[in-house]
Amino acid sequence: MARKKHLTHPKDSEGEVIEHLSELHKHSELIDEIKETADKLAADGATRGDLKILSRALRELRYAFKVFTPYRRNRKVTVFGSARTKPEDPEWQQAELYGRRMAEEGWMVVTGAGGGIMEAAHAGSGREMAMGLNILLPFEQEANPIINGDEKLVNLKYFFTRKLLFVKEVHAVVSCPGGFGTQDEAFETLTLVQTGKRDLMPMVFLDKPGGTYWSGWLDYIKTELLEKGMISPGDMSLFKVTDDAEEAVDEVLDFYSVYNSMRFVRDKLVLRLHREPDAQLVERLNDEFPDAVASGKIEKAEAHKLEADDTHLLELPRLAFKFNRRAVGRLREMVDVLNTELSGE
Repeated sequence: MARKKHLTHPKDSEGEVIEHLSELHKHSELIDEIKETADKLAADGATRGDLKILSRALRELRYAFKVFTPYRRNRKVTVFGSARTKPEDPEWQQAELYGRRMAEEGWMVVTGAGGGIMEAAHAGSGREMAMGLNILLPFEQEANPIINGDEKLVNLKYFFTRKLLFVKEVHAVVSCPGGFGTQDEAFETLTLVQTGKRDLMPMVFLDKPGGTYWSGWLDYIKTELLEKGMISPGDMSLFKVTDDAEEAVDEVLDFYSVYNSMRFVRDKLVLRLHREPDAQLVERLNDEFPDAVASGKIEKAEAHKLEADDTHLLELPRLAFKFNRRAVGRLREMVDVLNTELSGE
């Protein structure tokens, strides 16, 4: 399938000064809130240990946001996986291939900046397309040679700040085989998307060719979670298991072939698209996904004034509806229908 890359968006200069002043006012209010919280900590008699955690976390996030800001409009994929994988292992070679293919498609590759799978993905993407979130540990803490010393590398003390950035700053997550950390990161990402704490994005579980790491995991998910009613059938649509790097690439790129992004505007969910659905397709969505709609119907919409801060997205076609926030899996299936039906136009 021929793909149109949607990587960066030129900023509309009209009204920039007014927009900038408005944003400065909003920013100053939030900064005042941060200062007020700090004053309350003093009034609360917070312990030195608590203050050190808050201070370090705030400093880490401030610096990380500064590093990521210039690349916010670049599509990025996080790659998780074991730091213990060796270059001769097929898992390494698979991650390297995946990193190379995504970089060829214009995507930046974010990893934990260590060795193993992380280094493999960066070896594939190359330094220019690599970003790193290194955790400072008594062991395995040295950044890999591809990203070490680069301005796009962030060193972090806390896992929770690192994990926030892994999910917040990217547009897809790919998990390769790994240990406790990989499983933790994979399940947390699934949980955040399933519960709506993170916008929809493709999640891929990529094994070596013929591998059983993720297929065995998938059997467990089906037997112990799905069949026992601990997750919904639609939740199985939130991720893909594969041992084919090219299929993993397609899963990510196809997700954004028509779908661009989502945003809640007051009581409605707005889907921003690269192509406009016709009335027949909108009617089909209403017929197929009534369980995803809390009330009313799925309808075409114009950009709302509350979306003014997303100036580069204002011209995109939109669908809007009151979303049943529990049906995230069904929302993913709706996006899949839009991508399938409109991507060939």
